[in-house]
Amino acid sequence: MRIWFGALALLVSFDLLAAIPATPVMTVYKFNGPMDVPYYDADRFAAAGTAAGRAGTLVQGTSVIPCLMIRNGEPLTDRDGTPYVGFEVVVDPRSATPASTEVFKRAVAERKELQVRNHHCPASVRNVINVRELYALEKAPFFDPPRSGGRRGSTGGASELDRIVRAFHDSNECASVNTRLTRRRQALERAWEDFSARRSDLGSPTTLARAKHLDYAMRTALYEGHLGRGCNAYGACERNIVVLSIRNRAVGQCQRGQGCTFPGDFQGVSSAPSQYNIWDEYLTQISGLTACYLRPDLADRDNYAKLQAMYAQTVPDAEQILYGGDSGLRAVFPGNSLSDLTTTRHYYHAPAMGQCFPNHDRVEYMTGAVARKGDDFALIANTRIEVGDKSGSGYAFKEFLVTQEPDRDVVRVQDNYPGFLVDARKVSLKRPDYCPPYGIPGGCRSAGAGRYRKVPNWLGSGDPVELHCRIADRGETCKESGSMRSVSVGGVCDKEMRPVARVP
Repeated sequence: MRIWFGALALLVSFDLLAAIPATPVMTVYKFNGPMDVPYYDADRFAAAGTAAGRAGTLVQGTSVIPCLMIRNGEPLTDRDGTPYVGFEVVVDPRSATPASTEVFKRAVAERKELQVRNHHCPASVRNVINVRELYALEKAPFFDPPRSGGRRGSTGGASELDRIVRAFHDSNECASVNTRLTRRRQALERAWEDFSARRSDLGSPTTLARAKHLDYAMRTALYEGHLGRGCNAYGACERNIVVLSIRNRAVGQCQRGQGCTFPGDFQGVSSAPSQYNIWDEYLTQISGLTACYLRPDLADRDNYAKLQAMYAQTVPDAEQILYGGDSGLRAVFPGNSLSDLTTTRHYYHAPAMGQCFPNHDRVEYMTGAVARKGDDFALIANTRIEVGDKSGSGYAFKEFLVTQEPDRDVVRVQDNYPGFLVDARKVSLKRPDYCPPYGIPGGCRSAGAGRYRKVPNWLGSGDPVELHCRIADRGETCKESGSMRSVSVGGVCDKEMRPVARVP
Protein backbone atom coordinates (compact mmCIF):
# COMPACT_ATOMS: atom_id res chain seq x y z
CA MET A 1 0.00 0.00 0.00
CA ARG A 2 1.09 3.59 -0.61
CA ILE A 3 2.55 5.38 2.40
CA TRP A 4 1.41 8.97 2.80
CA PHE A 5 3.25 10.07 5.93
CA GLY A 6 5.66 12.15 3.85
CA ALA A 7 2.74 14.02 2.29
CA LEU A 8 1.59 15.24 5.68
CA ALA A 9 4.76 17.32 5.93
CA LEU A 10 3.06 19.72 3.50
CA LEU A 11 0.79 20.73 6.36
CA VAL A 12 3.64 22.25 8.35
CA SER A 13 3.51 25.56 6.47
CA PHE A 14 0.77 26.92 8.78
CA ASP A 15 1.39 29.00 11.91
CA LEU A 16 3.64 26.84 14.11
CA LEU A 17 1.95 28.19 17.22
CA ALA A 18 -1.09 26.15 16.21
CA ALA A 19 0.93 22.97 15.65
CA ILE A 20 0.33 19.70 17.45
CA PRO A 21 2.31 16.45 17.26
CA ALA A 22 1.46 14.26 14.29
CA THR A 23 -0.06 10.88 15.03
CA PRO A 24 2.67 8.32 15.72
CA VAL A 25 3.27 5.07 13.91
CA MET A 26 0.96 2.58 15.62
CA THR A 27 0.79 -1.20 15.56
CA VAL A 28 -2.11 -3.63 15.35
CA TYR A 29 -1.74 -5.47 18.62
CA LYS A 30 -3.94 -7.38 21.00
CA PHE A 31 -2.10 -9.67 23.38
CA ASN A 32 -2.70 -13.28 22.35
CA GLY A 33 -5.55 -12.02 20.17
CA PRO A 34 -6.89 -13.29 16.85
CA MET A 35 -4.41 -13.16 13.99
CA ASP A 36 -6.70 -11.19 11.67
CA VAL A 37 -8.27 -7.89 12.71
CA PRO A 38 -11.09 -6.44 10.60
CA TYR A 39 -11.21 -3.01 9.02
CA TYR A 40 -14.19 -1.33 7.36
CA ASP A 41 -15.03 0.84 4.37
CA ALA A 42 -15.38 4.34 5.84
CA ASP A 43 -18.54 5.32 3.97
CA ARG A 44 -20.31 2.07 4.81
CA PHE A 45 -19.21 2.36 8.42
CA ALA A 46 -20.59 5.90 8.56
CA ALA A 47 -23.99 4.57 7.45
CA ALA A 48 -24.23 1.26 9.33
CA GLY A 49 -21.27 0.87 11.69
CA THR A 50 -19.63 -2.56 11.90
CA ALA A 51 -22.88 -4.15 10.73
CA ALA A 52 -21.86 -3.08 7.24
CA GLY A 53 -19.33 -5.92 7.25
CA ARG A 54 -15.59 -5.91 7.01
CA ALA A 55 -13.73 -4.59 4.00
CA GLY A 56 -10.62 -6.61 4.80
CA THR A 57 -8.22 -7.52 7.57
CA LEU A 58 -4.86 -6.52 8.99
CA VAL A 59 -2.75 -9.05 10.86
CA GLN A 60 -1.25 -8.67 14.31
CA GLY A 61 1.96 -6.65 14.07
CA THR A 62 0.90 -4.50 11.12
CA SER A 63 2.27 -0.97 11.57
CA VAL A 64 0.13 1.91 10.36
CA ILE A 65 -0.16 5.68 10.47
CA PRO A 66 -3.64 6.54 11.78
CA CYS A 67 -5.77 9.59 11.04
CA LEU A 68 -9.26 10.83 11.82
CA MET A 69 -11.83 10.22 9.09
CA ILE A 70 -14.10 13.27 8.94
CA ARG A 71 -17.69 12.90 7.73
CA ASN A 72 -20.18 15.78 7.87
CA GLY A 73 -17.74 17.80 9.94
CA GLU A 74 -17.26 15.13 12.62
CA PRO A 75 -14.78 12.25 13.09
CA LEU A 76 -16.11 8.71 12.66
CA THR A 77 -16.66 7.09 16.05
CA ASP A 78 -18.91 4.48 17.58
CA ARG A 79 -21.76 5.49 19.88
CA ASP A 80 -19.38 5.67 22.86
CA GLY A 81 -17.01 8.05 21.15
CA THR A 82 -14.31 5.49 20.30
CA PRO A 83 -12.71 6.60 17.02
CA TYR A 84 -12.61 4.36 13.98
CA VAL A 85 -9.52 5.72 12.34
CA GLY A 86 -8.27 5.81 8.80
CA PHE A 87 -4.83 4.37 8.18
CA GLU A 88 -2.04 3.76 5.75
CA VAL A 89 0.20 0.73 6.19
CA VAL A 90 3.89 1.16 6.95
CA VAL A 91 4.82 -2.55 7.23
CA ASP A 92 2.52 -5.48 6.52
CA PRO A 93 3.97 -8.56 8.30
CA ARG A 94 2.46 -10.82 5.64
CA SER A 95 4.89 -9.46 3.05
CA ALA A 96 7.67 -8.04 5.21
CA THR A 97 11.33 -8.57 4.35
CA PRO A 98 14.53 -7.59 6.20
CA ALA A 99 14.34 -4.23 4.39
CA SER A 100 11.09 -3.53 6.26
CA THR A 101 13.06 -2.92 9.45
CA GLU A 102 14.54 0.31 8.11
CA VAL A 103 11.22 1.33 6.55
CA PHE A 104 9.64 1.10 9.99
CA LYS A 105 12.45 2.94 11.79
CA ARG A 106 12.42 5.75 9.24
CA ALA A 107 8.66 6.21 9.54
CA VAL A 108 8.84 6.34 13.35
CA ALA A 109 11.60 8.95 13.26
CA GLU A 110 9.81 11.11 10.68
CA ARG A 111 6.52 11.07 12.58
CA LYS A 112 8.25 12.14 15.80
CA GLU A 113 9.59 15.26 14.10
CA LEU A 114 6.36 16.20 12.33
CA GLN A 115 4.01 18.94 13.54
CA VAL A 116 0.55 19.35 12.01
CA ARG A 117 -2.59 21.45 12.35
CA ASN A 118 -4.88 18.47 12.90
CA HIS A 119 -5.10 14.71 12.43
CA HIS A 120 -7.61 14.67 9.57
CA CYS A 121 -7.21 11.99 6.90
CA PRO A 122 -6.15 12.76 3.32
CA ALA A 123 -8.81 12.14 0.68
CA SER A 124 -6.98 9.03 -0.49
CA VAL A 125 -7.75 7.07 2.71
CA ARG A 126 -10.86 4.91 2.35
CA ASN A 127 -10.91 2.40 5.24
CA VAL A 128 -11.13 2.61 9.02
CA ILE A 129 -10.19 0.40 11.96
CA ASN A 130 -11.10 0.52 15.64
CA VAL A 131 -8.37 2.60 17.29
CA ARG A 132 -8.46 0.28 20.29
CA GLU A 133 -6.73 -2.32 18.14
CA LEU A 134 -3.71 0.00 17.81
CA TYR A 135 -0.79 0.77 20.12
CA ALA A 136 2.15 3.14 19.74
CA LEU A 137 4.97 0.59 19.79
CA GLU A 138 8.40 1.47 18.50
CA LYS A 139 10.10 -1.93 18.25
CA ALA A 140 11.07 -2.58 14.66
CA PRO A 141 10.54 -5.94 12.89
CA PHE A 142 13.36 -8.36 13.68
CA PHE A 143 15.15 -10.67 11.26
CA ASP A 144 18.23 -12.81 11.79
CA PRO A 145 21.24 -11.40 9.92
CA PRO A 146 22.16 -13.31 6.75
CA ARG A 147 25.01 -15.76 7.04
CA SER A 148 28.32 -13.98 6.79
CA GLY A 149 30.17 -16.87 5.21
CA GLY A 150 32.18 -17.14 8.41
CA ARG A 151 32.36 -20.00 10.85
CA ARG A 152 29.97 -22.87 10.22
CA GLY A 153 29.52 -25.93 12.35
CA SER A 154 28.50 -26.02 15.99
CA THR A 155 31.19 -25.35 18.55
CA GLY A 156 31.41 -26.11 22.23
CA GLY A 157 28.63 -27.55 24.31
CA ALA A 158 28.67 -28.50 27.96
CA SER A 159 26.63 -31.66 27.50
CA GLU A 160 25.03 -33.87 24.87
CA LEU A 161 21.80 -31.87 25.02
CA ASP A 162 23.65 -28.57 24.76
CA ARG A 163 25.52 -29.78 21.66
CA ILE A 164 22.24 -30.77 20.01
CA VAL A 165 20.70 -27.37 20.78
CA ARG A 166 23.71 -25.65 19.23
CA ALA A 167 23.50 -27.89 16.17
CA PHE A 168 19.84 -26.94 15.75
CA HIS A 169 20.64 -23.21 15.93
CA ASP A 170 23.21 -23.70 13.17
CA SER A 171 20.82 -25.66 10.95
CA ASN A 172 18.82 -24.76 7.86
CA GLU A 173 15.68 -25.73 9.75
CA CYS A 174 16.29 -23.05 12.36
CA ALA A 175 17.16 -20.51 9.66
CA SER A 176 13.77 -21.07 8.05
CA VAL A 177 11.91 -19.90 11.18
CA ASN A 178 12.77 -16.22 10.78
CA THR A 179 12.57 -15.78 7.02
CA ARG A 180 8.96 -14.69 7.54
CA LEU A 181 7.66 -12.25 10.13
CA THR A 182 4.45 -14.08 11.02
CA ARG A 183 3.69 -17.32 12.90
CA ARG A 184 7.21 -17.79 14.14
CA ARG A 185 6.14 -19.77 17.21
CA GLN A 186 4.52 -22.36 14.96
CA ALA A 187 7.48 -22.27 12.56
CA LEU A 188 9.93 -23.01 15.38
CA GLU A 189 7.93 -26.08 16.37
CA ARG A 190 7.97 -27.37 12.78
CA ALA A 191 11.68 -26.66 12.48
CA TRP A 192 12.48 -28.78 15.53
CA GLU A 193 10.32 -31.63 14.16
CA ASP A 194 12.13 -31.52 10.80
CA PHE A 195 15.55 -31.21 12.40
CA SER A 196 14.92 -34.14 14.74
CA ALA A 197 13.78 -36.31 11.83
CA ARG A 198 16.86 -35.43 9.77
CA ARG A 199 19.49 -35.58 12.53
CA SER A 200 18.70 -38.91 14.17
CA ASP A 201 22.48 -39.43 14.20
CA LEU A 202 22.71 -36.99 17.11
CA GLY A 203 20.76 -39.14 19.54
CA SER A 204 17.67 -41.16 20.26
CA PRO A 205 14.20 -39.65 19.81
CA THR A 206 14.06 -39.17 23.58
CA THR A 207 17.40 -37.35 23.63
CA LEU A 208 16.43 -35.11 20.73
CA ALA A 209 13.12 -34.31 22.41
CA ARG A 210 14.91 -33.39 25.63
CA ALA A 211 17.22 -31.05 23.70
CA LYS A 212 14.20 -29.40 22.11
CA HIS A 213 12.57 -28.86 25.51
CA LEU A 214 15.83 -27.44 26.84
CA ASP A 215 16.04 -25.01 23.91
CA TYR A 216 12.51 -23.75 24.56
CA ALA A 217 13.14 -23.35 28.29
CA MET A 218 16.34 -21.42 27.62
CA ARG A 219 14.68 -19.11 25.10
CA THR A 220 11.98 -18.29 27.64
CA ALA A 221 14.45 -17.82 30.49
CA LEU A 222 16.58 -15.40 28.47
CA TYR A 223 13.72 -13.20 27.30
CA GLU A 224 11.59 -13.40 30.44
CA GLY A 225 14.58 -12.32 32.49
CA HIS A 226 16.19 -8.90 32.35
CA LEU A 227 18.41 -8.90 29.26
CA GLY A 228 20.21 -5.84 30.57
CA ARG A 229 21.57 -7.76 33.55
CA GLY A 230 23.66 -9.84 31.19
CA CYS A 231 25.75 -12.37 33.08
CA ASN A 232 25.66 -10.82 36.54
CA ALA A 233 24.73 -13.17 39.36
CA TYR A 234 21.26 -11.73 40.01
CA GLY A 235 20.30 -11.97 36.34
CA ALA A 236 21.56 -15.56 36.06
CA CYS A 237 19.66 -16.56 39.22
CA GLU A 238 16.59 -14.85 37.78
CA ARG A 239 16.88 -17.02 34.66
CA ASN A 240 17.21 -20.14 36.83
CA ILE A 241 13.96 -19.21 38.57
CA VAL A 242 12.17 -18.84 35.23
CA VAL A 243 13.33 -22.35 34.28
CA LEU A 244 12.20 -23.59 37.72
CA SER A 245 8.71 -22.17 37.12
CA ILE A 246 8.59 -24.00 33.77
CA ARG A 247 9.74 -27.23 35.39
CA ASN A 248 7.11 -27.05 38.11
CA ARG A 249 4.27 -26.34 35.69
CA ALA A 250 5.14 -29.50 33.76
CA VAL A 251 6.20 -31.78 36.62
CA GLY A 252 3.83 -32.56 39.50
CA GLN A 253 1.08 -30.22 38.27
CA CYS A 254 0.47 -30.52 34.54
CA GLN A 255 -2.45 -28.27 33.66
CA ARG A 256 -3.65 -27.65 30.12
CA GLY A 257 -4.49 -24.07 31.07
CA GLN A 258 -0.79 -23.52 31.72
CA GLY A 259 0.25 -25.02 28.37
CA CYS A 260 1.06 -28.52 29.67
CA THR A 261 -0.28 -31.39 27.54
CA PHE A 262 1.66 -34.22 29.21
CA PRO A 263 3.95 -34.54 32.25
CA GLY A 264 7.33 -33.13 31.31
CA ASP A 265 5.98 -30.93 28.51
CA PHE A 266 8.49 -28.12 29.04
CA GLN A 267 8.07 -26.96 25.44
CA GLY A 268 4.31 -26.53 25.79
CA VAL A 269 4.56 -24.78 29.13
CA SER A 270 7.40 -22.43 28.22
CA SER A 271 5.86 -21.32 24.90
CA ALA A 272 2.25 -20.79 26.01
CA PRO A 273 1.57 -17.08 25.34
CA SER A 274 -1.02 -16.95 28.11
CA GLN A 275 1.70 -17.88 30.62
CA TYR A 276 4.84 -16.31 29.15
CA ASN A 277 3.59 -13.43 27.04
CA ILE A 278 6.88 -13.08 25.15
CA TRP A 279 5.55 -15.86 22.87
CA ASP A 280 2.68 -13.67 21.66
CA GLU A 281 2.48 -13.36 17.85
CA TYR A 282 3.52 -9.71 17.73
CA LEU A 283 6.29 -10.05 20.31
CA THR A 284 7.94 -12.85 18.34
CA GLN A 285 8.02 -10.48 15.36
CA ILE A 286 10.09 -7.82 17.14
CA SER A 287 12.38 -9.90 19.39
CA GLY A 288 15.06 -12.51 18.87
CA LEU A 289 13.08 -15.08 20.85
CA THR A 290 12.80 -17.49 17.91
CA ALA A 291 16.15 -16.52 16.39
CA CYS A 292 19.12 -18.82 15.79
CA TYR A 293 21.13 -16.77 18.25
CA LEU A 294 23.72 -19.52 18.92
CA ARG A 295 24.97 -19.50 15.32
CA PRO A 296 28.80 -19.56 15.42
CA ASP A 297 29.06 -16.95 12.66
CA LEU A 298 27.23 -14.44 14.90
CA ALA A 299 29.69 -14.71 17.78
CA ASP A 300 31.56 -11.55 16.71
CA ARG A 301 28.42 -9.37 16.94
CA ASP A 302 28.10 -7.79 20.37
CA ASN A 303 24.39 -8.42 20.92
CA TYR A 304 24.61 -12.05 19.83
CA ALA A 305 27.87 -12.62 21.70
CA LYS A 306 26.14 -11.46 24.88
CA LEU A 307 23.15 -13.76 24.31
CA GLN A 308 25.50 -16.66 23.65
CA ALA A 309 27.37 -15.94 26.88
CA MET A 310 24.14 -15.70 28.87
CA TYR A 311 22.98 -18.99 27.39
CA ALA A 312 26.30 -20.70 28.17
CA GLN A 313 26.20 -19.41 31.74
CA THR A 314 22.67 -20.72 32.41
CA VAL A 315 22.29 -23.89 30.34
CA PRO A 316 24.09 -26.25 32.78
CA ASP A 317 21.79 -25.12 35.60
CA ALA A 318 18.75 -25.30 33.34
CA GLU A 319 19.53 -28.90 32.43
CA GLN A 320 19.88 -29.76 36.11
CA ILE A 321 16.56 -28.08 36.94
CA LEU A 322 14.65 -29.85 34.16
CA TYR A 323 16.27 -33.27 34.22
CA GLY A 324 18.38 -33.56 37.40
CA GLY A 325 15.61 -34.51 39.81
CA ASP A 326 15.60 -33.41 43.44
CA SER A 327 19.38 -33.48 43.71
CA GLY A 328 19.63 -31.19 40.68
CA LEU A 329 17.28 -28.67 42.27
CA ARG A 330 19.26 -28.70 45.52
CA ALA A 331 22.51 -28.19 43.62
CA VAL A 332 21.23 -25.16 41.68
CA PHE A 333 19.41 -23.58 44.64
CA PRO A 334 21.52 -24.36 47.72
CA GLY A 335 19.97 -23.59 51.07
CA ASN A 336 16.34 -23.72 49.95
CA SER A 337 13.83 -26.31 51.09
CA LEU A 338 12.81 -28.86 48.47
CA SER A 339 9.16 -28.06 49.19
CA ASP A 340 9.68 -24.40 48.31
CA LEU A 341 11.57 -25.34 45.17
CA THR A 342 9.03 -27.82 43.79
CA THR A 343 6.01 -25.56 44.41
CA THR A 344 7.36 -22.33 42.90
CA ARG A 345 5.35 -21.91 39.70
CA HIS A 346 4.75 -18.16 39.74
CA TYR A 347 6.79 -14.99 40.06
CA TYR A 348 5.99 -11.30 40.07
CA HIS A 349 8.14 -8.97 37.95
CA ALA A 350 7.20 -5.55 39.32
CA PRO A 351 8.95 -3.34 36.71
CA ALA A 352 7.01 -5.06 33.92
CA MET A 353 3.60 -4.77 35.59
CA GLY A 354 0.99 -2.08 35.00
CA GLN A 355 2.06 1.45 35.85
CA CYS A 356 -0.03 3.67 38.10
CA PHE A 357 0.44 7.10 39.62
CA PRO A 358 -1.42 7.50 42.93
CA ASN A 359 0.42 10.72 43.76
CA HIS A 360 -0.83 12.47 40.63
CA ASP A 361 -4.44 13.64 40.51
CA ARG A 362 -6.70 13.27 37.47
CA VAL A 363 -4.38 11.10 35.39
CA GLU A 364 -6.16 8.91 32.85
CA TYR A 365 -5.08 6.45 30.21
CA MET A 366 -6.75 7.09 26.84
CA THR A 367 -7.11 4.00 24.68
CA GLY A 368 -8.65 6.22 22.04
CA ALA A 369 -10.51 9.52 22.07
CA VAL A 370 -11.09 12.58 19.92
CA ALA A 371 -10.02 16.05 21.01
CA ARG A 372 -11.48 19.15 19.37
CA LYS A 373 -10.48 22.75 18.78
CA GLY A 374 -13.02 24.48 16.59
CA ASP A 375 -13.10 22.58 13.31
CA ASP A 376 -9.80 20.80 13.99
CA PHE A 377 -9.71 17.34 15.53
CA ALA A 378 -6.84 15.40 17.12
CA LEU A 379 -6.52 11.70 17.92
CA ILE A 380 -5.54 11.01 21.54
CA ALA A 381 -4.76 7.31 21.67
CA ASN A 382 -2.65 4.92 23.70
CA THR A 383 -1.42 7.70 25.96
CA ARG A 384 -1.92 9.11 29.42
CA ILE A 385 -3.27 12.59 30.01
CA GLU A 386 -3.62 14.90 32.97
CA VAL A 387 -7.23 16.06 32.92
CA GLY A 388 -7.97 19.75 33.44
CA ASP A 389 -11.20 21.73 33.72
CA LYS A 390 -14.37 20.78 31.89
CA SER A 391 -15.73 23.05 29.19
CA GLY A 392 -18.95 22.02 27.47
CA SER A 393 -18.63 18.45 26.24
CA GLY A 394 -14.89 18.19 26.75
CA TYR A 395 -11.99 18.58 29.14
CA ALA A 396 -8.78 20.54 28.81
CA PHE A 397 -5.79 18.23 29.13
CA LYS A 398 -2.05 17.88 28.96
CA GLU A 399 0.04 14.89 27.96
CA PHE A 400 1.35 12.85 30.90
CA LEU A 401 4.59 11.38 29.60
CA VAL A 402 6.46 8.63 31.44
CA THR A 403 10.02 7.43 30.99
CA GLN A 404 10.90 4.21 32.79
CA GLU A 405 14.34 4.39 34.41
CA PRO A 406 15.98 1.36 36.08
CA ASP A 407 14.66 2.25 39.55
CA ARG A 408 11.88 4.76 38.93
CA ASP A 409 9.35 6.29 36.56
CA VAL A 410 10.17 9.82 35.45
CA VAL A 411 7.10 11.94 34.68
CA ARG A 412 6.76 14.99 32.41
CA VAL A 413 3.52 16.92 31.87
CA GLN A 414 3.44 18.82 28.57
CA ASP A 415 0.78 20.99 26.97
CA ASN A 416 1.17 19.60 23.46
CA TYR A 417 -2.46 20.23 22.45
CA PRO A 418 -3.18 23.82 23.57
CA GLY A 419 -6.82 24.78 23.17
CA PHE A 420 -8.01 21.23 22.41
CA LEU A 421 -10.70 19.59 24.55
CA VAL A 422 -10.84 15.81 24.87
CA ASP A 423 -14.23 14.09 24.58
CA ALA A 424 -15.80 14.02 28.06
CA ARG A 425 -17.29 10.58 27.38
CA LYS A 426 -13.78 9.14 27.61
CA VAL A 427 -12.93 10.75 30.95
CA SER A 428 -13.91 8.87 34.12
CA LEU A 429 -11.86 10.66 36.84
CA LYS A 430 -11.78 7.32 38.62
CA ARG A 431 -9.21 6.90 41.37
CA PRO A 432 -6.60 4.20 40.69
CA ASP A 433 -6.95 0.78 42.27
CA TYR A 434 -4.52 -0.48 44.91
CA CYS A 435 -1.07 0.31 43.62
CA PRO A 436 1.79 0.05 46.15
CA PRO A 437 5.29 1.45 45.70
CA TYR A 438 7.33 -0.98 43.60
CA GLY A 439 4.47 -3.47 43.91
CA ILE A 440 5.74 -4.55 47.31
CA PRO A 441 3.80 -4.57 50.61
CA GLY A 442 3.94 -1.72 53.08
CA GLY A 443 6.65 -1.96 55.69
CA CYS A 444 9.44 -2.78 53.25
CA ARG A 445 12.37 -0.39 53.49
CA SER A 446 13.22 1.54 50.36
CA ALA A 447 15.02 4.74 49.46
CA GLY A 448 11.87 6.55 48.43
CA ALA A 449 9.12 5.38 46.10
CA GLY A 450 10.40 5.64 42.55
CA ARG A 451 7.59 3.74 40.87
CA TYR A 452 4.17 2.28 41.65
CA ARG A 453 2.85 -0.96 40.21
CA LYS A 454 -0.37 -2.93 40.06
CA VAL A 455 -0.34 -6.37 41.64
CA PRO A 456 -2.06 -9.55 40.34
CA ASN A 457 -4.83 -11.09 42.38
CA TRP A 458 -2.89 -14.35 42.92
CA LEU A 459 0.11 -12.66 44.53
CA GLY A 460 -1.27 -12.83 48.07
CA SER A 461 -2.55 -16.40 47.75
CA GLY A 462 0.88 -18.05 47.85
CA ASP A 463 4.04 -17.90 49.92
CA PRO A 464 6.78 -15.48 48.85
CA VAL A 465 10.12 -17.28 48.75
CA GLU A 466 13.70 -16.09 48.63
CA LEU A 467 15.69 -18.39 46.38
CA HIS A 468 19.46 -18.73 46.61
CA CYS A 469 21.92 -19.35 43.78
CA ARG A 470 25.67 -19.69 43.56
CA ILE A 471 26.77 -18.29 40.21
CA ALA A 472 29.97 -17.52 38.32
CA ASP A 473 29.33 -13.76 38.01
CA ARG A 474 30.62 -12.36 34.71
CA GLY A 475 28.97 -8.96 35.02
CA GLU A 476 26.44 -7.19 32.83
CA THR A 477 28.81 -7.22 29.86
CA CYS A 478 29.43 -10.98 30.18
CA LYS A 479 33.16 -10.23 29.76
CA GLU A 480 34.36 -10.46 33.35
CA SER A 481 36.38 -13.40 34.67
CA GLY A 482 33.52 -15.18 36.42
CA SER A 483 34.20 -15.22 40.16
CA MET A 484 31.77 -17.36 42.15
CA ARG A 485 29.16 -15.38 44.03
CA SER A 486 26.19 -16.27 46.21
CA VAL A 487 23.06 -14.26 45.46
CA SER A 488 19.42 -14.29 46.54
CA VAL A 489 16.36 -13.35 44.51
CA GLY A 490 12.92 -12.78 45.95
CA GLY A 491 11.37 -12.50 49.34
CA VAL A 492 8.62 -10.11 50.33
CA CYS A 493 10.59 -6.92 49.69
CA ASP A 494 12.48 -7.63 46.46
CA LYS A 495 11.59 -4.77 44.09
CA GLU A 496 12.62 -6.66 40.94
CA MET A 497 11.49 -10.29 41.10
CA ARG A 498 9.41 -12.13 43.70
CA PRO A 499 9.00 -15.92 43.29
CA VAL A 500 5.83 -17.25 44.91
CA ALA A 501 5.31 -20.86 46.01
CA ARG A 502 2.07 -22.77 46.58
CA VAL A 503 -0.24 -20.54 44.57
CA PRO A 504 -3.48 -22.59 44.32
